[in-house]
Amino acid sequence: MAFSLSIYPWVFKAQFAGNGSWTEVYDEKPHKTPAEEAALSPADQQLLLAKRNSFPELPLVNYTTQYGLGCFEGLKAFPQPDGILKLFRPDRNGARMKMSMEGLKMPGFPADQFVRAARGVISRNAALGFRPDYEPEWESDNFQNASSVYLRPFSYSEPAIGLGLSTTPWVVVIATPVSSYFKEGSSSAITTQSVRANRLGTGWIKCDANYVIPILAKKMAEAAGYMEAIFLDAVEQKYVEEGSSCNFFCVMKNGTLVTPELGDTILPGITRDSVIALAGDLGIKVEQRRLAIKEVIEKGAECFVTGTAAGVSYLESLTHKHKTALFNGGKIGEVTLELQKTLKGIQYGRLPDRHSWLQDV
Repeated sequence: MAFSLSIYPWVFKAQFAGNGSWTEVYDEKPHKTPAEEAALSPADQQLLLAKRNSFPELPLVNYTTQYGLGCFEGLKAFPQPDGILKLFRPDRNGARMKMSMEGLKMPGFPADQFVRAARGVISRNAALGFRPDYEPEWESDNFQNASSVYLRPFSYSEPAIGLGLSTTPWVVVIATPVSSYFKEGSSSAITTQSVRANRLGTGWIKCDANYVIPILAKKMAEAAGYMEAIFLDAVEQKYVEEGSSCNFFCVMKNGTLVTPELGDTILPGITRDSVIALAGDLGIKVEQRRLAIKEVIEKGAECFVTGTAAGVSYLESLTHKHKTALFNGGKIGEVTLELQKTLKGIQYGRLPDRHSWLQDV
């Protein structure tokens, strides 16, 4: 199970009320116990989940639905060996959500309220039994198929039509179960000529509209037998930017870990930032700079992508203009594996959290 629209019963909503304040409410959607829901027929399960995915109080026609003027976040709560759940760096997601909303010229939802809302949704649902429990067998593959709780906070505009800006948006937070993001099988990637983001645009914002082209490019890549599409810069089509929904890293043959430097066309990933810190802990030299696709093809020893959903996911190969570079014989490389094990080990409570990234629910 990757992403699932099995929305948990408790959801959070807040609307900007002017004068800097937000009106908050938690809603308990229709539900039974997890065991009772699991025993329902598929048709009845879908009916119940449809009720949980219904928000009739929110307007259908608005700047978000008509023009993609909205933003969202993705973060996880991880089950721990002692039975509790912990959020991974929710303060950073809160800060990015505020930045994204303000980048779209709407009031920014305060980061501290964001963190409280995340905790509230997780704790309320966990109290009803809607949460995964830690499974020791997850450790056998470094938690690559482990379960967690995925939180999707998103903005949603007031009723509107015509080109304009949202001045009294909502922020909604829902939770769903989630496990591995990428499908099992090929982990190859291919560059795409599609352009994800242009300079002076919204590429640095986790904006709804930014995901249309990546979805199309990823599905085209999958149809051709690849796992992922890799975007190049819009101006020269020479420099790697990011994947369809993830940041890009390359371990060079000299052992240096390189990732494209941040700018207004690349999303500042929280997993990206975490991997850079962990690489430093491991004594790995890290460079954040322009990364030519030619350099990756000719000098890359390992490649991987990072994200909340992707975690640290290796790329067995990368194809560019009919030329394919195979990394580490098509198997996960030593550096990638160590970073993957370290990140997941921290998130699932099996390794020390030296950076104090985990927060109690």
